[in-house]
Amino acid sequence: MFIFYKRFVFTMAGILSAILATAQIPAGYYDSAEGIYGESLQQALHNIIDNHNSLSYEDLWSAFEDTDPRPDNSNLVWDMYSDVPGGTPSYYYTFGSDQCGNYSGEGSCYNREHSWPKSWFNDESPMYSDLVQLVPSDGYTNGQRSNFVYGEVSSASWTSTNGSKKGSSALSWTNETVFEPIDEYKGDFARIYFYMATRYYGEDGSFNSNDMVDGSQLKPGALAMLMTWHEEDPVSEKEQNRNNAIYDWQYNRNPYVDNPEFVEYVWGDPPNASVQSNLQDAKINPNPVSDVLNLEIPIKSSKGYQIVLFDYCGKSLMKQKTTNTDISLDVSAFQSGIYMIRISNLSTGSIITRKIVKQ
Repeated sequence: MFIFYKRFVFTMAGILSAILATAQIPAGYYDSAEGIYGESLQQALHNIIDNHNSLSYEDLWSAFEDTDPRPDNSNLVWDMYSDVPGGTPSYYYTFGSDQCGNYSGEGSCYNREHSWPKSWFNDESPMYSDLVQLVPSDGYTNGQRSNFVYGEVSSASWTSTNGSKKGSSALSWTNETVFEPIDEYKGDFARIYFYMATRYYGEDGSFNSNDMVDGSQLKPGALAMLMTWHEEDPVSEKEQNRNNAIYDWQYNRNPYVDNPEFVEYVWGDPPNASVQSNLQDAKINPNPVSDVLNLEIPIKSSKGYQIVLFDYCGKSLMKQKTTNTDISLDVSAFQSGIYMIRISNLSTGSIITRKIVKQ
């Protein structure tokens, strides 16, 4: 579990910049994705962003100068593995002159990080140079990340100067070594993975499988984690600007940066007008919880509600149907950890999912 840090205190200039960034989405770009959900929406988004202009691997060095400059100095690289939000990183890299090359430790040089490791798709194109998933990073930290899955670390075997870490998994969906970015950038990487699952939807013949993915698609445990990262670290001005710059290079965009709600629409549940907003007002307390979890739903449903408690692997641990709007769940027997609770309105089909921390 991580604490959400607010990413920017927007001045009027910052607000204007965000508006201008959003305005650069081409008119009608997402028209064919309106009013559909689930796999149909994923397919529609795939069709929109498919067949992008495939860059050469060498092109990425130049592209990074447009997509990843630091806000305080456009000659410097914005490296998510070394940046210290609100503070001073231990080192900076200058575009061009500090390219790897060899490295002997952190701060040696920067290179091209496949956030979705290239071995996961056998070094095939166009994934190999897809600018959405390629980010500039410290070479040594990139080497430490290797091809380990992203996850949450229980015991770190290595920690970077900005707090990114490698180690044993804190989550039950994998027993392998995982790599955990700092909280400030977890949402960025989550949305990159949602892009990859959509851009290569149905085109993943060269993709491999592991604890995190099955081909280009996310497995339940990893999906639940990334959806939490997405919710707790929302889209930043950095991502909006990067998305616009990527469009100038390869003529496609990350839909989940432009429209963050698409994440829930594809992998969660479609909205349902007023009833959905009422569900959003449901009270779940205490959280963290030790023994009894209380749910208060602000509207009755003629067919009632289904309540499901499940772990991060997507395994259902408790399920019940009820017409009550005040519900108590005994969770005292469950081990400490992170769980998800899903409330479904059986009359409307609207659903909300919330994270629960069991003490």
